Parts: sequence; structure tokens; C-alpha cells
Amino acid sequence: MQELRVERLKVSKIELWKDSIRKWWFRFSRSPLSVVGFAISATCVALAILAPIVAPYPEHAGWYINLDEALQPPSLKHPFGTDHYGRDVLSRVIFGMRYSFILVAVVLPLVIPTGVILGVLAGYFRGSLIDYVIMRLSDIFVSVPPLVMALAIASVMKPSMINSMIAVSITWWPWYARLAYSAVSSQKNEYYVIYSEITGMSKLRIMFKEILPNCLGPILTKATLDVGWVILVGAALSFVGLGAQPPTPDLGTMVAEGSHLLPASWWVTIFPAMTISIIILGFNLLGDGIKDIFTEERY
Repeated sequence: MQELRVERLKVSKIELWKDSIRKWWFRFSRSPLSVVGFAISATCVALAILAPIVAPYPEHAGWYINLDEALQPPSLKHPFGTDHYGRDVLSRVIFGMRYSFILVAVVLPLVIPTGVILGVLAGYFRGSLIDYVIMRLSDIFVSVPPLVMALAIASVMKPSMINSMIAVSITWWPWYARLAYSAVSSQKNEYYVIYSEITGMSKLRIMFKEILPNCLGPILTKATLDVGWVILVGAALSFVGLGAQPPTPDLGTMVAEGSHLLPASWWVTIFPAMTISIIILGFNLLGDGIKDIFTEERY
């Protein structure tokens, strides 16, 4: 009998998740642009993951020189043309997306938990010393544009992809702290929080089991939007020589190398730059769709 009850409970939970997914997809798909953003984002991520398989010339992502094919314009053999070393630009762009998403996969999992935890603490203990220290520290970082701060931090370290990740991570956490602070401050005086406090629930449980789940909408939306912006800042660091170093096919490095060949060999710069723009566009549209999922007015 007990096993039957457990089985029914599992089935009910599965059905509940199915209903939730259908509701989320309904709200998400009401905007055709969100669906387009999802398609663009999924395609870019898939290409990055499968880069060694889908790239026409995967060996061109490393040390490869063939001056006989240098600076060839787009053709059937090389749809994006070749660079000044004779390397296939399309292959390097695909591998460049992989390195860009590696940057995102390292930076966001570091900054989101750090910023959210600090923001939740400051928001729940609003008016206390904890609030003052955390928010004044975040104000210091926010007062300087992230790109300028990242450039300043990266310039004092050895140029590398790892150091660019560190530089971007240091500059990004305050935005999540301020977002979580605002969301928690607005939820703190709700009845369910007051009831939890009256019943003797621990402060940690109230903050992270009761309040935080109700603040995930704006946090997830910002995380999706930040994918494109982290890639853009990483590309900017590489553009000025502070990010990934050659022969790593970083998108920012490719734009910098091709800028000296404009306007004659335009394809060396234009295609990596267009790739950055498309990634940012796709994740921005996807972020708008995720925002719609958590917006009650879209019912």
C-alpha cells in the first residue's frame, strides 16, 4: 500500500512538471522573436560544442599556415574566405564560438551565486552593517563601467584566456548583488515571510528556501542577457591583446587581426564581428522570452 502511494506521488509530480513546462512554453512561444532567439542561441551553442565535427577544416584552429591560399575571398571551398595565413575563417569562427561559450560557462557560474548570495544577505538584513558593507562595495564596482574595469584588471596580469575570465568575473558580480538586493527587499515584508519568521523558521531557510525562489525570474532573465554581454567584453579584451593569445581562434582576436586588412580583405573581420552580433541578438531575444515566462501578465 505504501509503495502504491509513493508511485502515485511520483506520477503526480511528473504530471505537475509536464503542466508547468507546457505553461512555460505557451508563454514563451507567444512571442515569435523569442522563438527565433531560442533557435539562434541553440544553433550557436550546438556549433560550439560540435566544433571539431562541423568545422570544415578543424586543423585551421591551431598553428596552420598555407600562404598559397592566403586572403582568398568567400567561395564554395571557403564560404567565409581565408585569412592572411591561409586559414579557413569559417572553421576559426566556429571554434571561436566555442572559446566564447567557455568564457561564459566559467564566468557566470562564478558571479551569479556570489552576487545573488551577497544580495540576498544585504536585502534581508537591510539597514544593518552587512547591508552597508556589501552594497557600498558593490557601488564602488558599479561606478566604473564593466569594460573599463575589466581592461584595468586584465592589463596588470599576463594576457591569457584564464586571466580574462578572472577580470570579467571580478567586474560582474555586483550587478547580481544589486538585482537580488532589490528583489529580496521587495519580498521581505510579504505575509509568507512574516509567517515564516513567526513560526521560528531559521533565517537561512527563509532567505534561500522561501524568498529566493520568488526572485529567480529577473535573475534568470539577466543571466540569459549577460551571455551575450560577457562574450562582448571577452572579445573586447582579446581585441586589445589582453585576452586569448594567437593562435587561439578567439572572435575578438580575429576581428583585431582582420582590422588591418580592411577594406580589401573585409571578410576576415566582418564574419567574426557578425558572429558576435548574432550571438548577442539571439540571447537578448531569448532573455525576453524567459522574462515573459515569469511575468504573470502574459497569461
